[in-house]
Amino acid sequence: MNIINIIMSAGKSSVDVALYTLIPIMVVMLFIMKYLEVKGVLDFVVRHTTPLLKPFGITGLAFFAMIQLNFVSFAAPLAALAIMEKRGTSDRHMAATLAMLFAMGQASTFYPLIPAGLHWSTALIISVCGGVIAAAATYHLFGRKLSDKALLNEDEAVTTNESKMGLIGIINSAGSDAIRLAMGSLPMLIISLSVVGILKEAGGIEMLTRLVSPLLDKLNISEVYILPALTKCLAGGTAYYGVVAGLVEKGLYSAHNINASAGLLIQTFDLPGIGIYLGLSSRFPRLFRFAVPGILVGIGLRAAVHSLLY
Repeated sequence: MNIINIIMSAGKSSVDVALYTLIPIMVVMLFIMKYLEVKGVLDFVVRHTTPLLKPFGITGLAFFAMIQLNFVSFAAPLAALAIMEKRGTSDRHMAATLAMLFAMGQASTFYPLIPAGLHWSTALIISVCGGVIAAAATYHLFGRKLSDKALLNEDEAVTTNESKMGLIGIINSAGSDAIRLAMGSLPMLIISLSVVGILKEAGGIEMLTRLVSPLLDKLNISEVYILPALTKCLAGGTAYYGVVAGLVEKGLYSAHNINASAGLLIQTFDLPGIGIYLGLSSRFPRLFRFAVPGILVGIGLRAAVHSLLY
């Protein structure tokens, strides 16, 4: 096993993700978010939605992140998270937001699976419900010891020189922030993909498959889910879709399989997703441990509903 080649391959894949996925999406989404912020639209939405979402531990900006994840892609919420970080959103609200985002499904996996038979509208509703439950569980239960006081004065935070920016200034600011944030996610992304490569080369995935098969037999769960599940956990949503598409093409994976497992397998709680989101801020890794139980509650709820429906 050539570990150096594995690490170099992981580095190339990570850079490709950063340059050709994260940066383009984040430039556009950050531009939109900053433009809405400068025009006062963002603050209007935040003021009017936060009171409604407060019982769930979700802020108005977190609501934006929810929409971006479910209708754009897994990388789109990074723009909202970046603004939440800039405005000093409290640790407790931020942990709830992370739990919500990790527990929900992403549009970049939902949409490509629609032609293969995914019931998108049902999956979307269940996804949002799972995310809201994950946020509420984290805010009120698992993260209740965290501070719910903003790190900055949020009213002052929005009154900056950005309010005087022109269109070109907003574009340049969004571009520089997107590049900085995308590059910041590279270390954790490279490490996670290196772990995947080493496990594959060492035969760890095949060994794990053999170990899990007897348990799945006892639970009456088909072995057809093993490869998509392992791929999802270790390599992320894009790799998961690639594996599922291949299985569908060979007739080994049906629309029933896709819908029955959507609640469990279509989410951002995987190694690449964790690497990208936690690389956004130095405090996110610290908050992540408070979010994990809420994430598991949200994903568990989604998985149970999908299994009952399909």
